[in-house]
Amino acid sequence: MPITDAMRTRHVVRQYLDTPLDDVAAALLARVEEANASHGTDIRLLAGSARVFGPLWGTVRARSVRNCLVMAGPDTPDLDERLGHAGAGLMLAAQELGLNTWWVGGTFSKRAAARASGATGRVVAVVALGYGATQGTAHDSKRPEEVASYEGEPPAWFTQGVEAALLAPTAFGKQAFTLAGRDGEVMITCEEGDYAGQDRGIVKYFFEVGAGRDNFRWAS
Repeated sequence: MPITDAMRTRHVVRQYLDTPLDDVAAALLARVEEANASHGTDIRLLAGSARVFGPLWGTVRARSVRNCLVMAGPDTPDLDERLGHAGAGLMLAAQELGLNTWWVGGTFSKRAAARASGATGRVVAVVALGYGATQGTAHDSKRPEEVASYEGEPPAWFTQGVEAALLAPTAFGKQAFTLAGRDGEVMITCEEGDYAGQDRGIVKYFFEVGAGRDNFRWAS
């Protein structure tokens, strides 16, 4: 499955079948190791025993979650963004492997996640994953002109990048980001909040895939 197809078919799934990851675990773990090496993170895969949700969530939405990625790394100012970027790639990799995912930035126990996975540094989020009871549904989306602008005639890569960014999962589905382009440079701005860094990293990854990383540069 091309990664662009993975973007379009990936939806939030909160209920999972009790099917082990045996056939795809090795491939997923290899992608985790690549992500850690390229992002300086300590993401861990918990398979079969992802007991990281509190009592309330354990009996409601998350009761069927058996596997997850624990998103962690050295506590630096840009950790949330780096984990968002790495996690976006891993969610799409999981989708390519036939799995479903759910990015969870809160309502789980960071202490339990660190203890169960052995992850070091600061735990930022978990990504529940497995074989979904459903394939989820597409989220409501803003229009491209509501989140993006380009000075002058926008090149095709910018338009494609914005379309991809609108497929990215964001906190509470708010899509609280803007993308502004000029002379081959793109600036991203996210609404301030607890999940702004995660959103920035996730949206950046999706935009990069849609636009083609060699076609532009991020504004510093």
